[in-house]
Amino acid sequence: MDDLSPPDDETLIAGRADWIGADAAARLTRHPLDGVDTEYPHATGAIEGPDDVTPPRERHPVFYGCFDWHSAVHSHWCLVRALRLFPDHPDREAIAQGIDERLTAEHVAGELAWFENRETFERPYGWAWLLALAAELDRWDDPRAARWGDALAPLEERVRDLVVERFLPMDRPFRVGTHGNSAFALSVILDYARSVGDDALERSVVETALAFYRDDADASIGNEPLGWDFLSPALAEADLMRRVLDGDAFATWADGFLPDADTLPAPVSVADGEDGVALHLVGLNVSRAWALAGVADALPAGSRRTAIREAAVAHARRGVEEAFTDDYAGSHWLSSFVCYLLTREEGGIGPVA
Repeated sequence: MDDLSPPDDETLIAGRADWIGADAAARLTRHPLDGVDTEYPHATGAIEGPDDVTPPRERHPVFYGCFDWHSAVHSHWCLVRALRLFPDHPDREAIAQGIDERLTAEHVAGELAWFENRETFERPYGWAWLLALAAELDRWDDPRAARWGDALAPLEERVRDLVVERFLPMDRPFRVGTHGNSAFALSVILDYARSVGDDALERSVVETALAFYRDDADASIGNEPLGWDFLSPALAEADLMRRVLDGDAFATWADGFLPDADTLPAPVSVADGEDGVALHLVGLNVSRAWALAGVADALPAGSRRTAIREAAVAHARRGVEEAFTDDYAGSHWLSSFVCYLLTREEGGIGPVA
């Protein structure tokens, strides 16, 4: 993992950024910094008609880069996170200048206009990341963060309302390994609510999580991945529930839901030369790592916790080693996932309620 090699396995999955030096911080942000201003190639998205050739930058004046909207959003999250956590970041001024140019009130108004007649656009994955970005700006005590947060506020409010109106009332969870996964979105939205002190939203997310998952048992994790997954449906659910249930209650729930230690999944291999979509499986290893680490943190000491921590380390090592590809199919998003793993305790992504 070159300059992202921690001193030991415990540090790798601890979710603290204090061991990451300037070179490693620059590696975390190299692809996001380039990607947020890379308009093409771009996912087609919604086509309004045969004459619709609107460039991405006109549709999305802030989040036009990184191939698709949600990746542009979480790449901005990664960049802001890096500015907050790494005061000596070597690309600090370039990052800040780029955000200054994109994240303005005028540009956010253009983003907001896109949602006027598209109330399910990027539900729920992009919504969750937008709120994660807003939370990151809120927790950083810096004049630039305040300025950017003020600019983003109208879109933050709109997405927050859409979460309440068009996501939390859904009558069933989506147990998939891709963007529609309900558990991952609920986790990120819950972290947002707790970070910004939105008690009403926190209660609503907890109620939804309990209604969706409280009675689940016997996770079929051995059948994963189901396709080109970048999230584990089972582990994303467990990572949510350790946020929702207190220690004893979560341990009891986990006993009934997670498989025995000897059937925990091994990291997934990604063969050289596979189609770029296979890089989703690199993201799967990274997201499994943060979920396993979070679950282990919430369990009492013992052989089960030890086995889960060992699985987290194995997934983290494989995922981080393979994440920094120059293939744009992976480079436009994987660095954000690594940042999420390596800094998960640095901004509301860790504690159990």
